[in-house]
Amino acid sequence: MRIEEALISGFKLRRLAMLMEPEPGNPQEIEGVLNPAAARGPDGELYLFPRLVARGNYSRIGIARVRFNEAGDPAGVERLGIALEPEADYELHLDGSGGCEDPRITFVEPLQRYIMTYTAFSSRGPRIALAISQDLFHWKRLGLATFAEFQGIDFVHVDNKDASLFPVAIPNHAGKMQMALLHRPLFPGTRPEETACQAASRVVDLNHESIWISYCPIALAGPEPSHLGLFNSHHRLAAPVSPWERLKIGGGAPPILTRHGWLIVYHGVSEIDKANYNAHQLCYSAGVMVLSKEHPQMIRYRSAEPVLTPALPQECHGTVPHVVFPTGIDRRDDLGLPNRFDVYYGMADYRIGVARLDLPDALPPEGVADSPKARV
Repeated sequence: MRIEEALISGFKLRRLAMLMEPEPGNPQEIEGVLNPAAARGPDGELYLFPRLVARGNYSRIGIARVRFNEAGDPAGVERLGIALEPEADYELHLDGSGGCEDPRITFVEPLQRYIMTYTAFSSRGPRIALAISQDLFHWKRLGLATFAEFQGIDFVHVDNKDASLFPVAIPNHAGKMQMALLHRPLFPGTRPEETACQAASRVVDLNHESIWISYCPIALAGPEPSHLGLFNSHHRLAAPVSPWERLKIGGGAPPILTRHGWLIVYHGVSEIDKANYNAHQLCYSAGVMVLSKEHPQMIRYRSAEPVLTPALPQECHGTVPHVVFPTGIDRRDDLGLPNRFDVYYGMADYRIGVARLDLPDALPPEGVADSPKARV
């Protein structure tokens, strides 16, 4: 399906297709196909890594090759198998259930390897896990991401998800070039179901409701790493500031470099008008953030309004209604269009859609950044 091109917050956005949904009769997908990573392989082909949900919310990470039509737009997929199945203790519950969920994939140039960040769901709760690959088809687990505490903030014993890596080393707060991870810890009281119960006007807890950048050294010599180092340098990047992200913000697609800086398509959560619902009904939308190329801790632009919000029936009805959830991004260098980005996103936690995002010639003037108190 196509929707007329529109200009939203200065970025051109056009939905291209509902690309993937559960395969009839496939028990691995009976509860949904959603939230895929996207990566170009060594062969130049584009591969998706969708979360495949079996009965009981048991999640695997699949592999699918994207098929394009004559215009070069994504038009379908070819399923190729499973990338990761819950096997490690940090991916399994005691009863045998568990999950490998919501992957993001980055080709990390200093390592010349793909690294997948994904949510490992065990009895401990959701945690950030990592795996490494040379070809996208064979993955070796690197274990859970480990964090140091920071100024009394406990990053160690807290749920965490929606993480992604920068593809190159970037400077930390001290100017050291290190591997950088975007993540949003789920501190107690900061889930959208919890913040929805607070007053409409509230002061955001900056330390506990923000997207963070955390850093660790990169081992450039020796064999392929069997684990990553301790993330022991932290910087608060962004907190909720606009009404469409009032209840929560979190990571989306991995950062990708553009002529304006690092482009991040992230998610925000708000509440739908209560008049039509008996309980709190959440709405997940997507926004855009652009970080400085030289100093990614600096936000150059942030969309005051979402660039994608649930509107189609497939986005408003599903396992979790009213959700668009960006997780994969592909720059269309293959078409000679370096300013075109295809964004792959989950639709109501049940299907996968793709939309086209065009980079404007200049960043719009109405972008917002965090206020000192981040009052929303």
